[in-house]
This record gives sequence, structure tokens and C-alpha cells, in this order.
Amino acid sequence: MSAKKSSFKYKNWIILISIAIPVIVAILFRIRLENVKSLTFLPPIYAAVNGFTAIILLCALWAIKNRKINLHEQLMKTAIGLSLVFLIMYVAYHLTSDPTPFRGEGWIKFFYYFILISHILLSITIIPLVLISYVRAISQQFTHHRKIARITFPIWFYVAITGVVVYLMISPYYN
Repeated sequence: MSAKKSSFKYKNWIILISIAIPVIVAILFRIRLENVKSLTFLPPIYAAVNGFTAIILLCALWAIKNRKINLHEQLMKTAIGLSLVFLIMYVAYHLTSDPTPFRGEGWIKFFYYFILISHILLSITIIPLVLISYVRAISQQFTHHRKIARITFPIWFYVAITGVVVYLMISPYYN
């Protein structure tokens, strides 16, 4: 099977996953598990996971620039795994806890909501970009992989970093 056919067979999965994750997360945000202990210890952990993801992404960039292909591949798989761990913890926290309002005032409130909204929108956008990048890599379409990876990397890095920033800004208001 050619590389193009190989990546084409993943197209429907990429579309399905890219739509399903944000829809499922949005639905789950409307659900509160009342008889389950609140998982209030999770936000600093999943913020740290975001921070580690950013570091792993930088290491993966360094690895590929230095032609350490196997290291790059392992680091990227780790970054994907960390992103999945983050998502699971994030959803678990929000299933068991009420949302925490940001109570900052003035320009800091504008800055917080700008970071938060851009983080959320780009975290949705990054799903298909990561999946397409990954499929192109495993399909050995390295020219096409590089093209999309140049778009994917800065967005994914921004999402990881702003996840930490959002946590640091909202953490004083957790109960």
C-alpha cells in the first residue's frame, strides 16, 4: 500500500476524533457527578502535565533539528500521551467540581480571558493537526509531515504554555 493510501485510510478517523473529543468534552462539562468526591487536587497536576508537554515538545524540536529521528519519535509519542493524560484529568476534575470563576479585575481580567479563549480554541484546532502530523510521520510522508509540523508545533506549544498560565492565574480562586 502506498504512503498516500495509508494516510488516506486514517482520514475518517482523524475527522471523527477531531469532532468527537470537543463534543464529548462539551457534553461532559454539563454533567456533575454529585456522589463522587471532588478531585480538587488535579488542577496543579494537569497544569504540570501541560508544562512537561511544552518541555517535551521543545526537546523533540531539538532532536529533529539534530537528526535524532528515533528520539524525536519517542518524544512526540510522549507528548501525545501526556496530552491524553491531561485531557482525562481535566475532564475528571470538571465532572466532579463546579467551575471556578476568575475574580481578577481590570486589564488582568481581559488578559486572562484572552489567554483562556485562545487556549480553548487552539486546543480544539490542535487535535486534527497533531493527528495529521502523526499519520504523515508513520506513513513516512516526511515532506508532508514537515509542512504540517511547522504549523502544528507552535500551536501545540502555545496551548501547552497557556494551559500553565491559565492555571497560575485561576489558582488563587480555587476553593
